Amino acid sequence: MRAALHIEDLPSGVRVLSLSNPTRRNALDDALLGELRVALGSARAPAIRALLVRGEGGRAFCSGYDLTRLPDALESGPLPDDLLADTLRLLETHALPTVALVQGPAYGAGCDLALACDLRVGATDAVLCMPPARLGIVYSADGIRRLTTATRPSFAKWMVLTATPVTAERALAEGLLDEVLPTAEAEAGALALCETLARMAPLAVAGMKETFRCLAPQGPTPEQDARLRALRREAFQSDDAREGRAAFQEKRPPRFTGS
Repeated sequence: MRAALHIEDLPSGVRVLSLSNPTRRNALDDALLGELRVALGSARAPAIRALLVRGEGGRAFCSGYDLTRLPDALESGPLPDDLLADTLRLLETHALPTVALVQGPAYGAGCDLALACDLRVGATDAVLCMPPARLGIVYSADGIRRLTTATRPSFAKWMVLTATPVTAERALAEGLLDEVLPTAEAEAGALALCETLARMAPLAVAGMKETFRCLAPQGPTPEQDARLRALRREAFQSDDAREGRAAFQEKRPPRFTGS
């Protein structure tokens, strides 16, 4: 069964976007990202006032990007995760208010997907993790900026450099989640929050979202961005990245050499 995005538009003005990839714990791939982009574009209809992003089935929000479908990095051209970065930027800058319902694991791109939403409601079984160091990958500057904005810079460094999973309770304390509810109540709580947001004045909400973005710390300069992309390409093409992916798929500790 291929990955798909299930869309449900509720009478309350809430559009529910459910990631469905049951064999890969709702992992993302380029096809699923393409469907998400289309859904975000069509969500500008007047009847839609808020977006809820969730994982189908309630057992996993999103386990990250499906590494079995990650393309190789070439000497030039797009990086393997450019579509992911562009899609999350569309979500982050969307005019509508967005809420992530985080149930179960939110790893890597899944954690970043939740951080790209305005607000995050977690179930008590939620686990957030940023494992690129364990995979030999330099994560995108946008993703690290979102993480650093949501929590303390030192905690953001701890997450990306140690790849340690963070429980819902710790995530709430560190600002990664805005609310934690019992697992049986989390979906209803996230939906109620979306319905509250949907009742607000759309132009006021969109304007204040843009204001927050203008006041947020600026990203890298063009020169810095070029340098970071070169570092990321080097990491994607490294032996360590190939070893990290192989170790993940073979469920064993990686053996990195620094090359």
